[in-house]
Amino acid sequence: MRLVAYSLPGESQVRRGVVVQDDGIVEAPGDFRALGPQDLAGLVQYQTAPSTARLSEVTLHAPVPNAGKILGIGLNYADHAQEFHLGIPSHPVLFAKFNNTLTGHGRVILNDGTSKAVDYEAELAFVIGKRAKKVSEAEALGYVAGYITANDVTARDIQHADTQWVHGKSLDTFCPLGPWLVTADEVPDPHNLAISCRVNGVTLQDSNTNQLIFKIPALVSYLSQGITLEPGDIVLTGTPSGIGYARNPKVLLKDGDVVEVEIEKVGLLQNTVRGSL
Repeated sequence: MRLVAYSLPGESQVRRGVVVQDDGIVEAPGDFRALGPQDLAGLVQYQTAPSTARLSEVTLHAPVPNAGKILGIGLNYADHAQEFHLGIPSHPVLFAKFNNTLTGHGRVILNDGTSKAVDYEAELAFVIGKRAKKVSEAEALGYVAGYITANDVTARDIQHADTQWVHGKSLDTFCPLGPWLVTADEVPDPHNLAISCRVNGVTLQDSNTNQLIFKIPALVSYLSQGITLEPGDIVLTGTPSGIGYARNPKVLLKDGDVVEVEIEKVGLLQNTVRGSL
């Protein structure tokens, strides 16, 4: 299934929906974080119901707009670590983003002037479906409800000026997600997916999730040892090489740029940058 969060024209209420054939949406009332096996089984009935809206008619929000935690993994592709002239990490590098960063497909990435070096990062995100504490790698994928295409937008000047990354990763709208959450049953192997990023139609990142250093089972297990993961928590798994800040000359996002992140079997996320450097 493909699950969306959306609002109708002229409304502020955020609704939950199941995407059906021909890009129709069937509203499915309930909690966006209700993503356990029984919850998802209960949503199957909506796949054959009449559409109540169409994707082209609504405003899309982050598929889990009220995520409890947004966790990011840094330097999780070897080629990305190398383009930053850093070694391969011996354990996952963890940072956090906050709910103010969340935005959806078709929405604006806002540069309000706080940063002079805004960059893109194509990432596969996964969403926790049931409470996870001290989970083993062998059972970890059973805790994953589904996958989302993500853009870990980063203020490089702020990131590099600090001793940690949270500020540079957490400006408003700096975590576009979408257009939907694809349930795990539709992505049998999340570690063999083409992943790319285009800016104004030019491909700047082009890789595959088979290049992840720490795979999803390792991440779920590692994080859950000391952090209780709850349904609806989102984990961004890292970006491959090709970021704008590492290029010569640098490619920094500017007003009017159209950024597209595409992941095989998961979806195409498109956002436009607004604001000046």
